Amino acid sequence: MSTARPITVREAEAPGPTPVASVLADGAPFSGQASPALSEPLLRVRGLSLEYRTRDHVVRATHKVDLDIFEADRFVLLGPSGCGKSTLLKSIAGFIPPVEGEIVLEGRRVVEPGPDRIVVFQEFDQLPPWKSVLDNVAFPLLASRKVSRREARERARHFLGKVGLSAFAQSYPHQLSGGMKGRVAIARALAMQPRVLLMDEPFAALDALTRRRMQEELLQLWEEARFTLLFVTHSIEEALVVGNRIALLSPRPGRVRAEINAHEWSLASLGGAAFQAAGARIHRLLFEDGAGTVAREAADAGLETSAR
Repeated sequence: MSTARPITVREAEAPGPTPVASVLADGAPFSGQASPALSEPLLRVRGLSLEYRTRDHVVRATHKVDLDIFEADRFVLLGPSGCGKSTLLKSIAGFIPPVEGEIVLEGRRVVEPGPDRIVVFQEFDQLPPWKSVLDNVAFPLLASRKVSRREARERARHFLGKVGLSAFAQSYPHQLSGGMKGRVAIARALAMQPRVLLMDEPFAALDALTRRRMQEELLQLWEEARFTLLFVTHSIEEALVVGNRIALLSPRPGRVRAEINAHEWSLASLGGAAFQAAGARIHRLLFEDGAGTVAREAADAGLETSAR
């Protein structure tokens, strides 16, 4: 018998063959930091379909995706390789236009990149090698003309201190480890004070110990600044640790198969029976047929299932 705490599953119709389930921890609202009845989402994604062209044909990456992301959410896009989660993040960043649907940030439709959405990619070698660590962090502020040179450098020093790299301000990227480059990239993004911080599998290339430390530092930074985070990963464990809300995407074309509240989980939960059971349920939702998974969850854990 499962040792996990009960969850409520609600089914809803979705375009195409893949059902969608909203999975709510202990029956709590799925909204994360704020209830939809109490506040408007900071970021809305509505009916978003994305495509890209190969030499031979056009590939649909996502199909009619709907998301609501609220102020100070740590919202995770979780799914198997090729499900369109990174493509979705890049579209929210303004790099990929949708073929249908829209993205709205604070009431304004997203049509291009902007300083209100800053991306941290997996490849930390994006740091210009000829610039010092301090200049790397200050550079986007200067390029956007948001602040003076003096203020840009002061803000860069501040956020380097936040990620524990004050002593390396005058070092160069080739002198840093992979984890240190990752911290520089995060400091550079936070120095811009974006409305949404977008992170595309930022820790995937790091060794296990460095990845764990980076997760800890990211969560500590969030506790201090309460920024809004949209985080892409293919790791179920990382999603439960980093996110307070998780959207599960089906295989290509990516649809939202489920949304899960993850407020109760943290790094301290790792290895616990309830944490492992939650991971197993997410695995079933990701990789088994949606309708069969919902029925099995109801049978295994006494879940309430109702049509939307």
